[in-house]
Amino acid sequence: MKGVWAVFYRELMFYRRRGIRTVLAAIIHPGLFLLAFGYGIGRGATVNGMSYLAFLLPGLITMSSMNQSYGISLEVHISRYYFKVFEEYLMAPIWRWEILAGEVLYGVCKGMLPVIFLLGYSWIAGIGLKITPLFLFCLLVHLLAFSLLGFIIAMAVESHADQSAFSTFVMVPMIFLSDTFYPIDKMPLLAKYLGYLSPLTYSTKLIRGTLLPSSGLFSFKYLVLMVGITLCLLVVALIMIERAEA
Repeated sequence: MKGVWAVFYRELMFYRRRGIRTVLAAIIHPGLFLLAFGYGIGRGATVNGMSYLAFLLPGLITMSSMNQSYGISLEVHISRYYFKVFEEYLMAPIWRWEILAGEVLYGVCKGMLPVIFLLGYSWIAGIGLKITPLFLFCLLVHLLAFSLLGFIIAMAVESHADQSAFSTFVMVPMIFLSDTFYPIDKMPLLAKYLGYLSPLTYSTKLIRGTLLPSSGLFSFKYLVLMVGITLCLLVVALIMIERAEA
């Protein structure tokens, strides 16, 4: 496990060097969506019998934490092709899976920053979000899934252009088609089908259902599906790290 902590510690120290800028970036983005949708377009609106703000906050939690966890993709890519740090990992006397575990652990920790901010805001605003062990487990599965996806993309692409294209054509549409800002069941038919292909849809439903237990939105089938997706991504990531060359 020393290799895991070594990789994680290096990433954490690099993150720390960027200080307040990185923390602000993690909270400003969801804060702007909160202002625009929660207090702009959605003021006074209700969704399925709850206030739009109560509906929106869990969606922002999944969206913003996804962005932060998936964001390790760019950092791994840069360390691999420019700083050559990733090559040093590969040549170090540690197991390949430890590199993956350290990077994913870092992604999970990054994803927690906006979650803490939005949960703190919900407490100040008096929104009755319930933090339970089931919520924490679902959040962990969500963060693991998108950290693994970010790692896979970093290993698969060979240029910033390819990485940017994936973000533009996959990640951005995923945000708006995944039950984040409005119920997926009320979308046009094509958008609904595309939304149900997105893992973010199921993690959003899970986290909204656990934070709002009285809504009756939670379903164990979504949890099983997300665990299955995460395990599949883990297998793919392990295969890719084992095939990586220094």
